[in-house]
Amino acid sequence: MYNTALELLNKFNEDNFKAYIVGGFPRDLYINKKSTDVDICTNATPKEIKEIFKDSKINNEQYGSVSLIYNTVRFEITTFRKEKKYENNRYPVKIKYIDNLIDDLLRRDFTINTLCIDSEGNYIDLLNAKQDIDNKIIKCVGDANKKIKEDILRSLRAIRFATILNFKLDDKLKKAIKKNKKLIKKLSYYRKKEELEKIFSSPNCKYGLDLIKELELDKELNINTDIIITTSSLGIWAQLNVLDIYPFTKNEKEIIKNIKLALKEDVLDNNILYKYGLYVCTLVGEIKNIDRVDIVKKYNSLPIFSIKDINVKADQICEILNKNKGPFIKKIYKDLEYKILNNLLENDFNEIKNYLEQIDN
Repeated sequence: MYNTALELLNKFNEDNFKAYIVGGFPRDLYINKKSTDVDICTNATPKEIKEIFKDSKINNEQYGSVSLIYNTVRFEITTFRKEKKYENNRYPVKIKYIDNLIDDLLRRDFTINTLCIDSEGNYIDLLNAKQDIDNKIIKCVGDANKKIKEDILRSLRAIRFATILNFKLDDKLKKAIKKNKKLIKKLSYYRKKEELEKIFSSPNCKYGLDLIKELELDKELNINTDIIITTSSLGIWAQLNVLDIYPFTKNEKEIIKNIKLALKEDVLDNNILYKYGLYVCTLVGEIKNIDRVDIVKKYNSLPIFSIKDINVKADQICEILNKNKGPFIKKIYKDLEYKILNNLLENDFNEIKNYLEQIDN
């Protein structure tokens, strides 16, 4: 990925344009952290980028944003620009393309994201990004209050970076986030969930939650930070009672609902383990402080894991009972399921056959 990015920069240089890798990738490379996204900034306009790379796609010419898949690697490319005016504390409504890197970096959010790499692999550090990365601190580029007020999403991005990188927030940045906390309500729940999901998915999640509470954003986000941290973000979401507020996929909703229901039950009970499955029950175990080993051991000892595991087929049931297929088969399976799970019946065809013949009589 890195070599491909350098090759891409050289393509720009060959056409007499400036281009640099910018943002998260140089920062992560500097601290030996794996990064999956590569952002490029250049003085080439979207139309000029399109002329160099015919397969590139202009995402939003108004913001100078272009997507390009080059040697199977996806790149987001933006033109050097100044952002003159913001709307609704979120989006720049007026931008101006410029020709120099420093002014483009000055519009960005945090100094740690202003480190660049040129086509020869050299770091370009115009705003002391390395110093802040070395000191593990997140500072705004320029006036913190202005930056946060311009785009309130930066409040959550700051906490997300602090959580994932285990960095501290600069005091001026903290003050700005607290001062503008009411503006969080202007953010869509989709964007709020996107940032919270990254915080909740981090091994350093507790630190992120502590920052949210310290900066008084919990109420603005409609969440309670005094919860049990789980290995999956869904275990955290299940404790927050925000299913009707935040946007979740159908699968996420189902898992969250099942976690909430299973929390009311004994997850070491065969019926509960069978009903909700190992994934949900281990998350419930984390919340209720039940040893995962005990849950896994009990789950693995279940006599069946689904109705398909019951050792009798539908046509065999019909033959044993001398009946044609009908809705009664479902009731039979439910009964067998219960009996087998509760060790009242062995999951053996002959045992099941004898049992069915008895109840038929």
